Amino acid sequence: MKGMTPRNEKEREFIKTFDSLCYTRSRWQIWTDFVHMSALSIVNAVDKTHFEEREERFKRIVKPYKEKEMQGFAQLLKTTVLALDENPFQDFLGEIYMRCDLGNESNGQFFTPYHICEFMAKCIIDGHGSNTKADIEKNGYISICDPCIGGGAMLIGAAQALHAMEINYQQDAVFIGQDIDANVAMMAYIQLSLLGCPGYIKVGNSLTEPMTGNVLFGDGKETTYYTPMFFSEKMEFLRHMALVRKVFESVGATTEPRKDPPLEQPETQAPEVQGAPEAPAAAVEEKKPTRGEPAVIEVSTRKGKQAAGQLMFDFGE
Repeated sequence: MKGMTPRNEKEREFIKTFDSLCYTRSRWQIWTDFVHMSALSIVNAVDKTHFEEREERFKRIVKPYKEKEMQGFAQLLKTTVLALDENPFQDFLGEIYMRCDLGNESNGQFFTPYHICEFMAKCIIDGHGSNTKADIEKNGYISICDPCIGGGAMLIGAAQALHAMEINYQQDAVFIGQDIDANVAMMAYIQLSLLGCPGYIKVGNSLTEPMTGNVLFGDGKETTYYTPMFFSEKMEFLRHMALVRKVFESVGATTEPRKDPPLEQPETQAPEVQGAPEAPAAAVEEKKPTRGEPAVIEVSTRKGKQAAGQLMFDFGE
């Protein structure tokens, strides 16, 4: 690769393998096929929602290549894995991409160097101070979004900043990115997936197709790629809790304890009863469980009996 001096051994290995694949095809085509094959392999292993469509895309990409060339693509991914395992906090693919002049100059594409992204992320997260940990304790997570993600350097820098604060970014943060360029979005997806960052990357224009809704779900479209750690036990738990809250909000349910009116002292002579008084609207009726038995909490709503439901909790040892 002319004009490029590898920074370390892993870059040297990557570039050597990359060059070996470029004899019959352009560098741009080899890079495009590499990042898309790698991203499709990862996402189809964890997200089955659009498995068939993505599998067909993968087959179309690999069809022109021979077995030896496919081994070369596998070696590129292996080198990327080893490079990030050796030094997790770096923009390995982004640095090679820009130094190989693969960026789209007509669109003004330029990746911010990683050390600057790291500094910016540190300033933002440190500036939030103790509120970062307080937000995690309150909500169970914090979300970090980059609407023009490139190779993912800014989100990787954020992961490094959280790590420096002794916050487990693989459990306590959701990383969200978007880019109009599918190639760089796949680069970000590969790197965030290998670093164990829960989240997703969307391919699309952030101005005309902005991401909306609850950050714990994404839009579920084929153009949105969910990382493996997005399906961890904690992330699943957070999504279940979000759904429960949504159900309660939609029916106007309340879990406040019922407040019965105070008992009146009996009069010397009871007044004549004209009719049964209306019973107060119960908000919650609770039966306290004994040890090892499930507790049943009947939830009524202010909107009427039709919206009533039950929640089951197991207090067993």
